[in-house]
Amino acid sequence: MDILSTQEWQAVALSLRVSLWATLCSLPPGIAVALVLARGRFPGRQLLNGIVHLPLILPPVVTGYLLLTTFGTKGPVGGLLEQCCGIVFAFRWTGAALAAGIMAFPLMVRSIRLAIEAVDPKLEQAAATLGASPFRVFATVTLPLVMPGILAGSILAFARAMGEFGATITFVSNIPGQTQTLPSAIYAFLQVPGGEASALRLVAISVAIAMTALLVSEAIAARIARRIAGS
Repeated sequence: MDILSTQEWQAVALSLRVSLWATLCSLPPGIAVALVLARGRFPGRQLLNGIVHLPLILPPVVTGYLLLTTFGTKGPVGGLLEQCCGIVFAFRWTGAALAAGIMAFPLMVRSIRLAIEAVDPKLEQAAATLGASPFRVFATVTLPLVMPGILAGSILAFARAMGEFGATITFVSNIPGQTQTLPSAIYAFLQVPGGEASALRLVAISVAIAMTALLVSEAIAARIARRIAGS
């Protein structure tokens, strides 16, 4: 416990908290959007696909600025949420989770969408002809088959959220103990004399967390795939 300073531990704990909430909150809409893009045929589908992937091609600072103008206390959405519900995103850890979730959302959707597209539609059609409702078809046929993709997308989103910097620092600043995540802390330590050792420790922790997440995801995905193949 004495290896890291209080500020370093706070950055690690906050990054894990932000990444976890960003992933959990992104998962339901991520599955829904991936299903719509994979199975839907409607005007504006490509536009929706472009909007979903926009955070991947926009500079992160631009995304952070758009979040600030939209979800800030003077923004149209942020001001309404503050007045009616007392919810504030700007310069709070919840804003860091929102920024991380938006930046990670395209990677999650893409992984889940590819998994859904790999499912043979005839399996879903067969379940429908037996009287299953669309929801039951999705819950009992599609969802188990795409579970490895959902898991891979979730882990990828978690790792991306852990590394989010540009949009986060633009939207919620870099306040130690409140909005300072791992990347922000590394950046801050590199700006002060003698901070290289702290930055190096946080870099090592970032690499360890990312590698652990990827290895766990591969192991669980392989286990689920074997279970599905055996059934």
